[in-house]
Amino acid sequence: MTDRHHLLVHGGTFAAVGDGGDISGVRGGSSPDGLFVRDARHLSRWQLTVDGAVPEALTPVADGDMARCVLVPRGGRQEPPAHTLFREQAVGDGSFVESLKVTSNRPVPTTVRLAVTADADFTDQFELRSDYRTYAKTGATRSRQVLDDGVEFAYQRGEWRSCTTVTAEPAPDGVEETGTGARRMVWTLDLEPHGTAELALRVMARPHGDKRALRVPRSPAALNEQLLALEGEYVQGVSFPTGWPELAAACARGLSDLASLQVPAIGLDGEELRVPAAGAPWFLTLLGRDALLTSLFALPYRPQLAAATLPALAATQATAVGPESVSQPGKIVHEVRHGELAHFGQVPYGRYYGSVDATPLFLVLLGAYVEQTGDTALARRLESNARAAVGWMLDHGGLTSRGYLVYRADQGGLANQNWKDSPGAICGADGTRASGPVMAAGAQGYAYDALRRTAWVARTVWEDETYAALLEQAAADLRDRFQQDFWMRDHSFPALALDGEGRQVDALASDAGHLLWSGLLDKEYGELVGRRLLEPDFFSGWGVRTLASGQAAYHPLSYHRGSVWPHDNALITLGLSRYGLHDEARTVAHALVDAATAAGHRLPEVLAGYGRDTHPEPVPYPHACVRESRSAAAPLALLTAVGGA
Repeated sequence: MTDRHHLLVHGGTFAAVGDGGDISGVRGGSSPDGLFVRDARHLSRWQLTVDGAVPEALTPVADGDMARCVLVPRGGRQEPPAHTLFREQAVGDGSFVESLKVTSNRPVPTTVRLAVTADADFTDQFELRSDYRTYAKTGATRSRQVLDDGVEFAYQRGEWRSCTTVTAEPAPDGVEETGTGARRMVWTLDLEPHGTAELALRVMARPHGDKRALRVPRSPAALNEQLLALEGEYVQGVSFPTGWPELAAACARGLSDLASLQVPAIGLDGEELRVPAAGAPWFLTLLGRDALLTSLFALPYRPQLAAATLPALAATQATAVGPESVSQPGKIVHEVRHGELAHFGQVPYGRYYGSVDATPLFLVLLGAYVEQTGDTALARRLESNARAAVGWMLDHGGLTSRGYLVYRADQGGLANQNWKDSPGAICGADGTRASGPVMAAGAQGYAYDALRRTAWVARTVWEDETYAALLEQAAADLRDRFQQDFWMRDHSFPALALDGEGRQVDALASDAGHLLWSGLLDKEYGELVGRRLLEPDFFSGWGVRTLASGQAAYHPLSYHRGSVWPHDNALITLGLSRYGLHDEARTVAHALVDAATAAGHRLPEVLAGYGRDTHPEPVPYPHACVRESRSAAAPLALLTAVGGA
């Protein structure tokens, strides 16, 4: 996020506004600008003017669930501002609400002309990415209709229809054309000496296919009350550590963020669910891996996340081979999109299955959920889905034919399909990218854990001893193979991956910590790995780097080759605790909590890899999601791993 953009999030809706509350509609940059619902921009311009000029921010928008700022007309020191404007904004489910109050600073009656210029371009989020791709939209039309109390913008392309309705109270004196497609709503306000006038503006977005009867609250304060009540429900009942107030604050902030990141989904039997979105601004949608890890971190505290995520993912589980979507029977979805480009097949992400690890993580969460809650009914309900997921791992996933879960680069989608999914993430120490089919280390750990947990469910819930024994043997064989093929004796450390020829991809990477979480390594190997991750080339002081410094491939501002990811470190901390390395676990936990404390107790998606010895404050990664569900849940994982230590 740039300093200019401030994010307001509520479920599947978010707005990015500037310091003065405006939306400029600028393309490019690290953050999209506008009001977004279901992957489409429903406000691309929202600009306030006073007497024909843009006011300046006396008090700019600050981070929070509601945007507040104080504005004044531009002027000099010799002429105090004639008016002061107090602006409040908030988002709801498919809505954006603004309260605007203008107060005269003069002792005589005065007149002020306010105007709000609005537009909705309905641009798909994929068009706003920094790769600047363009997509043909043959036959698309946009229209504007003046209403008694505002204006309505509409978009149509074939069967695809969307609209945005802007209304105001009091109604504008007029709605003017601008020559650009935008419409300018204008008010002429007569103010008494030191008098005040107020405007209420409400925006309702209607994405394609949304037939719900939504009501837009009257004020930002009313919307904010709704969100605060939801956040309160998430925090209520969780026992925070009294001896470590910074961790308690990070947990509370994370739970509040998780409340705002819940998006609609449909379950296995058509039931309406709310599941954790991956993150805002770019990924306010269901991503399989992200929702599963978030639900795992939160499981001891908020098991309802898992109870919703599992049937939602079961409902989207693949049943056939689809080359464009990388689907195969039994595979769990990687990404679900609802936008125009996905609808018309111009991007493959309507339902995209380019993930090697969502499927084993689905099984891990199911087993962990049953163990944590004792809810065997869900395990019975999802038995066929779980067996299909195991079948995918053994068959299309590669466990039987290759001995490991394997993926191949998808030309139309993701080159890498493990959690480090940027193009150059799976590489050797010298930076050379892995060639051919890839067997990523972390995914093998997930597969091992999935087999063992599903064996336990098969034995205790499904009462299928034969199947349980088969899965346990498959897990034991995978463990033996892995330690033979992946262990780099010269480094006393596992390889990041094997390439298509079975050669070790020898970068020293944080993925080794995931093997501790999964329990794949023998105790001796696990202790070696755990201690190695705390050495200075790995440990920055803010967390464990994705790639140890000193290697040619390392870069502190690379997405996956030297940065510090909170969710990655949460898994590492859980793994260290599992192997009895409690001092090391506390060291990583304290580093993450310190990073959160420096940022208002909120952990971002990713931090730069610069060391704490030379940078006493965490250095932000420039394109990180500010609110990300795995990072929001990471403090809960730390609490599980180390308690209040």
